[in-house]
Amino acid sequence: MIRKIFQLFKIARKLGTSGAVETLNEIYKIPFYIKIFFDFVSLGSQKKVQNFSKSSGEKLCDALEGMGTTFIKLGQFLATRPDIIGEDLAKDLEKLQDKLPAFRMSVSKEILKNELGEKQFNNISNLSEPIAAASIAQVHTATIKVEEGSKEVAIKILRPEIEKLFNEELDALMFLAYMIESLVAKTRRLKLIEVVHLLREITNIEMDLRFEAAAANELYENTKNDKGFNVPKIYWNYTSKKILTLERVKGISIREKDILEKSGINLKNLGENLIQHFLRQAVRDGFFHGDMHQGNLFVDSRGNIIPVDFGIMGRLDKNNKKYLAEILFGFIQRDYVKVAEVHFQAGLVPRETSKEEFAQALRSVGEPIFGQTIKDISGGNLLAQLFEITEKFNMSTQPQLLLLQKTMVVVEGVARKLYPETNIWEVSKPVLEGWIKKTKSPEANITQAIDVSKEILKKIPDFPNFMDRANYALQLISEGKLNLSLKNDKGLEIEKMKIKNLRNNIFLGIFSIVIVTLLVF
Repeated sequence: MIRKIFQLFKIARKLGTSGAVETLNEIYKIPFYIKIFFDFVSLGSQKKVQNFSKSSGEKLCDALEGMGTTFIKLGQFLATRPDIIGEDLAKDLEKLQDKLPAFRMSVSKEILKNELGEKQFNNISNLSEPIAAASIAQVHTATIKVEEGSKEVAIKILRPEIEKLFNEELDALMFLAYMIESLVAKTRRLKLIEVVHLLREITNIEMDLRFEAAAANELYENTKNDKGFNVPKIYWNYTSKKILTLERVKGISIREKDILEKSGINLKNLGENLIQHFLRQAVRDGFFHGDMHQGNLFVDSRGNIIPVDFGIMGRLDKNNKKYLAEILFGFIQRDYVKVAEVHFQAGLVPRETSKEEFAQALRSVGEPIFGQTIKDISGGNLLAQLFEITEKFNMSTQPQLLLLQKTMVVVEGVARKLYPETNIWEVSKPVLEGWIKKTKSPEANITQAIDVSKEILKKIPDFPNFMDRANYALQLISEGKLNLSLKNDKGLEIEKMKIKNLRNNIFLGIFSIVIVTLLVF
């Protein structure tokens, strides 16, 4: 408990001395007593001088980078949630540099030996010095022995003690978020507790490299027949919780436009292929790479796109795939009534909403966009504006759709850097049109009807029990004995219970420290 108190003060001190508090004050106007607290815990430390020529978001980036691992991840996560922090701040946080000093080679070798065993470790040769080092892990190149001979690979190794560090700092951040929300009512709209809780869930998954390996493997299986898109192969015998081994990427970074052009790569085709591959992943597979920026994309000598870093992936269910394809295609056709109908069919807009008024609101999004030159139209920006409109109609935007919109903007940006005249809509139309035709074909309808029938037949034996339970539930509702609260996030509730207990323990600990201090001195 004493350890948690010190961790809390350590976090508060980092925030106070980094310049983060001053930056946050520019954005949200922090109450004076909160600022006094941070000034108090920062006594004796030199505060970081802010660069006044930078925007608030850029200064916050600098502060988070200076505070290290947990805060870099926090910033990266917030960059994916413009619904929480706003579009401008999210864009600034995208610039966060996730680079940290590498740990020693001797440590890397020790982790490899402990994780893979002596035999597998001895099958690794030519282990290089780290070629990249980030907050979670670092990467080496090497050669491994496999059944078909030897293979050149990239080996990602988790930082030692990283889980412990994250959990300690997140515990302190959770308590800090709880205290701020409790003391400052207006900060509750920022959902600070929820943000830290979601960050914990994401990083816990990210720190088990088997999950990233599984994501890469799933993407590989989904796209192995897609011409022009090659996902590196995973070597499972050399992969564990702390180790990820995959085929070494040999190619040119997609940001090296001049080198690609000199190598004879058609930049126009490359940009168009990138957009189409992303859309196929989203609407066909419902599973897409959620971090397709220039640093994570390479091109081989034949013009194939090779993605790396599978830590952030997006997933769309059947309804979301249909929603995405049909609204984008509807906007392409400027059929706003159709787009409105899709929203209603998906149950995304309250039933009492006027369909005509909603279609009118959609027209206010579409027409200004189509008034631009075609090369300036962005599908990602269209989705962003659409989400703003739907929010006004009490439609709650799903996080996976926000990630999709964000990734679409990034993909479009990469494509247009390769070839500025890229026509997003012409490129997208064949993929979207093909998917819609396929899903609405007679064969698809018959298959869907059969699947639904099978599900109904499975449930028939349970129908009498279901009716009994339904009648019992209705009876409880009528008697006022059943709480119909829609809030059911067990993990978050447990987090809240934990921080309440921590609060009580901290107050008790501080009181004890004060009493002991008075007795001794």
